[in-house]
Amino acid sequence: MKKAILLAMGAVLFLTACGPSSKEAPGIPVNKWKGPAYRLAFDAKAPKPNASGVTLPGISFTANPDALETRATLVVRYDSSGVKSDSLVVNQIVLAPFDISGANGALSADTMDIADKGLAHLFTTYCVKGKVNVTVLLARSSLNPNPTDSDIDYARLSDWLPTEVVFKNPHPGCKP
Repeated sequence: MKKAILLAMGAVLFLTACGPSSKEAPGIPVNKWKGPAYRLAFDAKAPKPNASGVTLPGISFTANPDALETRATLVVRYDSSGVKSDSLVVNQIVLAPFDISGANGALSADTMDIADKGLAHLFTTYCVKGKVNVTVLLARSSLNPNPTDSDIDYARLSDWLPTEVVFKNPHPGCKP
């Protein structure tokens, strides 16, 4: 009987010493993902403007493995404060939803080309010239094509990522 009690006490002491503590298990790093589900980053250097007149740098992403999406959309805004127009100025484009997969990757060249052409169209329409501040955001695919700021905030998957692009209008002679 004494041996059984000593054996039981030894097992309890062993389990107490080797089991998980009330704080965290030692030696196992706990990396909690903070912030939106996706983090965006631009390629190191912006490419030269393409035939449309503007080229955004490539966009790569890292995702929270617990919050992966299969489809997303890209929202691109530009600083329209220098635009002189008597009518409403459109300062953003929302791309059609596209497939996205994995915890790491990059947006496709087709997606970037569509974004470039959309920006070039807006810049040409409003006679924007030279360097332009642009921000991009990844959002859920359910975002409607003409969202309000609150719609974008509700659907956003990443933080806004700023960059500067140069617009070289391939159709000179713009008259605002």
